[in-house]
Amino acid sequence: MLGVMSTRWAIAVDVGGTFTDLVMVSDVGSRHVVKVPSVPADPSQGVFDALDEVGRLLGEEPAALLSSCDRFVHGSTIATNALLTGALAKVGLVTTAGFRDALEIRRGIRDDQWDHRAPWPPVLVPRHRRLGVDGRIAADGSELVPLDEAGLERALDALDAEAVDAVAICLLHSYANAAHERRAAEMARRRWPGRRTTVSSELVPVLGEYARSSTAVINAGLVPVVDSYLSQLDAGLRELGLACTLLLLQSNGGTVPVEAVLARPVDLVLSGPAAVGGATQQLAGHDDALISMEIGGTSCDVAVTVGGTVPVLDGLEVGGYHLAVPAVDIHTVGAGGGTIATVDDGGLLRVGPNGAGADPGPACYGRGGEHPTATDVHLVLGRLRAGSYAGGSLELDHELAREALDAHVARPLGVDLESAAVGVLRLLEQHLRHAVETITIERGRDPRTMTLVAAGGAGGLHGAAVARALGCPRVVVPAEAGVFCANGMLASDLRRDVTHSVTGKLDELGHDHLVAALERQQAHVDDLCAREWPDGIRTRSTWHVDLRYPGQLWSVRVPVEHGATASIIRTDFEAEYERLFGHIQPGGSLDLTGLGVTVRGHLPHVVGSPPLQARGSRPAQPSRRCWVDHLTGWAEVKVHHVDRLGSGAVLDGPFLIEGATTTVLGGAGDRLLVNDRGDLEITLS
Repeated sequence: MLGVMSTRWAIAVDVGGTFTDLVMVSDVGSRHVVKVPSVPADPSQGVFDALDEVGRLLGEEPAALLSSCDRFVHGSTIATNALLTGALAKVGLVTTAGFRDALEIRRGIRDDQWDHRAPWPPVLVPRHRRLGVDGRIAADGSELVPLDEAGLERALDALDAEAVDAVAICLLHSYANAAHERRAAEMARRRWPGRRTTVSSELVPVLGEYARSSTAVINAGLVPVVDSYLSQLDAGLRELGLACTLLLLQSNGGTVPVEAVLARPVDLVLSGPAAVGGATQQLAGHDDALISMEIGGTSCDVAVTVGGTVPVLDGLEVGGYHLAVPAVDIHTVGAGGGTIATVDDGGLLRVGPNGAGADPGPACYGRGGEHPTATDVHLVLGRLRAGSYAGGSLELDHELAREALDAHVARPLGVDLESAAVGVLRLLEQHLRHAVETITIERGRDPRTMTLVAAGGAGGLHGAAVARALGCPRVVVPAEAGVFCANGMLASDLRRDVTHSVTGKLDELGHDHLVAALERQQAHVDDLCAREWPDGIRTRSTWHVDLRYPGQLWSVRVPVEHGATASIIRTDFEAEYERLFGHIQPGGSLDLTGLGVTVRGHLPHVVGSPPLQARGSRPAQPSRRCWVDHLTGWAEVKVHHVDRLGSGAVLDGPFLIEGATTTVLGGAGDRLLVNDRGDLEITLS
């Protein structure tokens, strides 16, 4: 017994595809971190397993810890996995007559214009459950044809006969006038009470018929799935003694009470990775511009942080499906510790995107996995040691890793085991490098001026190599890098983003008209927050507008200060446009396409590790032979344990540093400094 009953706790749990991470921070600064295998069949089990494990470490029952918990934040891949695996509920779509096929036609363009063979993902609602109803709203919001209520009743009857689980309503131009959608929703909800009806104008009142209908359909399909999961999890936590409100991490990087998200589960599609904003806030002192590369067991999530802020976009794409919801600008690739290496029928080596997951996991886990993964490669190359990990829940078997790599890569390629392992590693790191280039160079940012933050359980093994290839001068491996996102959840505020499509010329609208429209939007968001958030939350609001040159498809977002004039907004737009595209159209007309408001509710941030007091380094453990990189090859590398390195410790590469949640590799000539927070700062040679 450690006397934890008198302590107040903040708890964050991040359920990933391979591991479930828990971080628990007390009001006096003590911290506890656990990592347990996820349970794909029941993700909530990972949450309770993590609570059991931290309770075991403290000598307390989970109920005692939860009764003393003032904040509980949860991030989960439940919505993402349901969408990617097609495990959505059975949905019916009601749309404007003549537009039932918009969901299937999509935007009419391919994401990759050079690949004409890649199939589109399956249409989420088959045609016989997509029903058109007469009635027409014009783009300016005027009513052209009244809503055919009798036809709507027949459509609802047909969906009733199909025994749909949920209904999505998306009528033409509802962002400009939602009267028809509101009436349709009233009739549908009278028939199906509760959250079974999703209305596009309530969810995403934005221009773009396909994206709006796609978002509404996905949300409708997620409601029964996520509602069941979150309701059971919330009830289970409360039964154990949790008294505070369960908070969920949204795709926009902010949190929201569980009751407020049950009708909008589409906001959870990036829950977990979106914590990167909160996670990098504590590192902002290192550099104004950071690239975070969080590598877990299943994937790698890459984002850019500038001035402590991660850009938030108005849409995202997951598995080929488009969603018009606010989401942090994250690029994800299937390159994690469990990423599988194979040789295809043409004799080419492929690494990813498929992964081994938590069950059976990499071959070295000894749980039935047959195919070699990145983890197996690191074990074969000596970068990881064989033996116990994750508090004894995992055992890495060197021989099993060798057998899998030999059978599935080395022999099919006709090369030796070492060459096979190095080939897998270099191809994996090429995927990682390209992911960083996508989020930096393709966004108009130069990685050579930025610091790479290597996080996640596998980030430290690849950070130096990827940064060197990109020209980044420095790498930072955060303290407790393996629970990077869980840490970030405890630094995430409440957040609500609302964007509404408008049309018009910036110069013709006038300053007063623009401000009035933003103030109306502000009042709407304030009302939502007052109903959804706890009382007494200190809030902060920001405004933005979306602009483009006439004839262009995509808009550029520009922040708007409350006193900004049209001239100032134009100047800010041109600066951002030139940064992105390298040119502007001086004096050109600007189309206003949208305006929005973001409200943040301040929550006390509980992040970071307690400062390290010791100075200097302690003796290294015995060295280990490992393959460092293509420049050094194999070498005897000193192995240090992170707990034996105090603040101010300096090491010259090559070196291996092992910790509870990650392993870090530095190349020849690299220099490492342990700062006062326990972060590992690596200056590259």
